[in-house]
Amino acid sequence: MNSSYCTHVKLLLRGTKTNRGLRHVNCIIMMFMKFQRCLVFHFRFLATGSSFKALSFNFRIGASTVSKIVAEVVTALWDALQPHHMPIPTKDRFQCIAEEFNEIWNFPNLLGAIDGKHIRIACPKNSGSMFFNYKKFFSVVLQGVVDAKYKFISIDVGGYGKQSDGGTFHASKLYACLRDKTLEIPEPNFLPGTEVTAPYVFVSDEAYPLLPNLMKPYSGSKLPLEHECFNKRLSRCRKTVECAFGIMNSKWRLLGKCIETNVDLVDHIVKCICILHNTIIDREGIDLNLCEVGVLHGPSHSIPAASGRPLNEAKHVRDIFTAYFANNPLCRYSNK
Repeated sequence: MNSSYCTHVKLLLRGTKTNRGLRHVNCIIMMFMKFQRCLVFHFRFLATGSSFKALSFNFRIGASTVSKIVAEVVTALWDALQPHHMPIPTKDRFQCIAEEFNEIWNFPNLLGAIDGKHIRIACPKNSGSMFFNYKKFFSVVLQGVVDAKYKFISIDVGGYGKQSDGGTFHASKLYACLRDKTLEIPEPNFLPGTEVTAPYVFVSDEAYPLLPNLMKPYSGSKLPLEHECFNKRLSRCRKTVECAFGIMNSKWRLLGKCIETNVDLVDHIVKCICILHNTIIDREGIDLNLCEVGVLHGPSHSIPAASGRPLNEAKHVRDIFTAYFANNPLCRYSNK
């Protein structure tokens, strides 16, 4: 947008020197300066969490004007950046994500890690306890799916704070796509070094349901060694979504405070922060700071075919990955 403004100004300066042309130039320059100023205090709002009153005092504009500008800028940034930095994933995109997860996190056929985050808000009027969560504050829920490099693949914002992660997931568009099989997930593929096929899956914590395309850890204590191995490998990959939330929370301090706007604007603000998070990683990259590990490949064993209800199918898929991880454990390379 900046380059188009500058180009427009240059063309006008090269053209007619009439008073009308000069007035047009002045108008464009004023619009450009106003746009820059709007971006400055918008990013200050996101980065510091300053209130609208504090921003209105610092920039000498009305608090209601600040609110309108923030609402316009967050929507404009989402509309401009989302097609480039958080596009709807295709089969090819999912395939690239799965290769990155296998290369970086040693989990084959993995499409993303899912988790939810509570965004603190002021109590909405006449909302009762709908937004009051188990942590004893009012919130909306951000559910994010993150790739191997801490970037959001998809987000769902606006869940009621009182909902569990599982309830938020069942109300999300992602669950509807998985249920209706409209998500462009690649066909099942062989696990590395074996002749065993497994579907492409997402991973989550215990709060989410077990589905054929959504793996969660085994619950309980004193688990068999194979189950513990699966849980550790899954938890290792699930760190990506936790790290994404942590990076976003430390960079945009507004998320660490109570957002005192209406709920609709909160949803747009959170979406804007998520797309800015992706944009920064795309432009600057990110240092993962991981220990170098390898996979000790062992003999592969056949897995009996699944039968019965969808839950049995989901358990069968988890058994496939459990057997693979038990036969192919991780080993940490020595620095010597």
